[in-house]
Amino acid sequence: MRQKSVREEGARQRTPHASDHGWDEGEPKGEERPGEPPDGGGEPPRGSRHRHRRGGGGGGRPPRRKRGVLRWSATVLAVLIIGTAGAGYLYYQHLNNSLQTDDLNLGEDRAPAPTPNAAGQTPMNILLIGSDARDSKANQKLGGAKETFGAPPLADVQMLLHVSADRSNMSVVSMPRDTLLTVPKCTDPDDGKVYPQTGPKFMTNESLSRGGPGCTVATWEKLTKIHIDHFMMVDFAGVVSMADAIGGVPVCVDKNIHSRTSAGKGSGLKLKKGTTEIEGKQALQWLRTRYGFEGGTDISRAKAQHMYMNALVRKLRENTSLTSPNQLRKLAEHAVDALKVDDGLGSIKKLYDLGNELKKVPAERTTMTTMPFDFAGERVVPKPGDAEQLFRLVRDDIPLDGKGKKKKSTPEKLSDDPAAADDKIAIQVQNGTRTDALAPVPGRASTVAQLLAGKGFAKAAPDTTASLAEGRTVVRFPSVDLEGDAQRVAKSLGLPLSSVKKSTDVSGVTLVVGADWREGDVPPKPKKKDDKTPDSADALSGSDKKACMKVDPNYTW
Repeated sequence: MRQKSVREEGARQRTPHASDHGWDEGEPKGEERPGEPPDGGGEPPRGSRHRHRRGGGGGGRPPRRKRGVLRWSATVLAVLIIGTAGAGYLYYQHLNNSLQTDDLNLGEDRAPAPTPNAAGQTPMNILLIGSDARDSKANQKLGGAKETFGAPPLADVQMLLHVSADRSNMSVVSMPRDTLLTVPKCTDPDDGKVYPQTGPKFMTNESLSRGGPGCTVATWEKLTKIHIDHFMMVDFAGVVSMADAIGGVPVCVDKNIHSRTSAGKGSGLKLKKGTTEIEGKQALQWLRTRYGFEGGTDISRAKAQHMYMNALVRKLRENTSLTSPNQLRKLAEHAVDALKVDDGLGSIKKLYDLGNELKKVPAERTTMTTMPFDFAGERVVPKPGDAEQLFRLVRDDIPLDGKGKKKKSTPEKLSDDPAAADDKIAIQVQNGTRTDALAPVPGRASTVAQLLAGKGFAKAAPDTTASLAEGRTVVRFPSVDLEGDAQRVAKSLGLPLSSVKKSTDVSGVTLVVGADWREGDVPPKPKKKDDKTPDSADALSGSDKKACMKVDPNYTW
């Protein structure tokens, strides 16, 4: 963790209080300046000398009392302006220096950045992380589990916030904390410790303990192929303090609820049926509740978190509670103390600019979703097909509410580099049929290599050392001089040109037989692109004020 150093001389002074620049809503008190007459005294303003009105009437000077009041008012006004500017600058520096930052991505490979649209705009992706850190007395008190005090934190809440390129819509994708996947190799920026890549059954929330939030970002990019621009992380105490500063967020349950089991497990949340404004510790309990909501799983918890976020965003937009400068100051201080962000958001101005970008999106064009999943014992894995469909919609900047304009399909472009003769093209065939739920098909690379040899590709050879997980069959090539060869291989198999990808991970033309081609002599034809959000994503509109969590009857009172 890094914290900004204090560089400006003025910032080493005490942190200005609200009263220093009028935020305590008190009355300013004037003082007489030593040695100056109460009425102001002195000479008349420049330009008024030797100027007298004809006809008498007291000359060019205003009455001494009026003139004194005007000068006193101007002096006080000038002092207030200068004083407020100075205090505001010091307060701004105080907020800047309190903001904690960390590296954005600790992995080795980045997902490609999106291509700008016709107007030169690009979408923005921010990973929101809720840490279960119990590294302070406040976090320990709120999080419980005393035996884990000081242990590496876990990313128990993970939400990808996607803002469209034209800022017309926004999407949120939650991932259950117990999702099993592969975490890439990460290097801790503080001590240089290297964490090797994990197997495919590693819980996603443990990524945070492998060097920090940058490893959680790298994990998301590896799974989704979505380029992430920023992250924002908050812990238990931060959630409580910010909820207090906002003044409460409305949530709804369809029955009385008490999240507590006979064994003492549960968040302790206790609410009456209907809508309740929750804040502080109660807000944290809502966000952590699993026992009590129907289903009793992390999926239920994610749905409750979506409802809370929707209500929070609506409240901030309406500004119903943030009506005084003092409340805004408290919210700013609590937010800065609670957040850890990447360097790209590492200043108050950058956070302010981000807030202005988010405000452009109408509430009714915000969609909350959960990554489609299948159960794997007590854990979950990304649901084949549906999860990738959701990730693709985000990658392609397609609105999840179904209200986007249909994009014109662009014709596939043949390479300018002509392909070599089939028997001269060297092809390496890899087995990518493994999935999170299925083992790889034995000997699949050898089978397909023989199939290619039968088609005249005499230099096709299996790579028996590789065991990959590739959803769809692809042909990869490392440089433009091999693009024509790769396209020729794809055409011979009936694969679309969109399955041909340039990649620095291969040294020559490489066919990766995906999970979509686990058997048979012909790869399946790709389905026509469907831009509909999968039903399994459990989409919730940000404008839905009637959403209410269903309570498990075993937890009502």
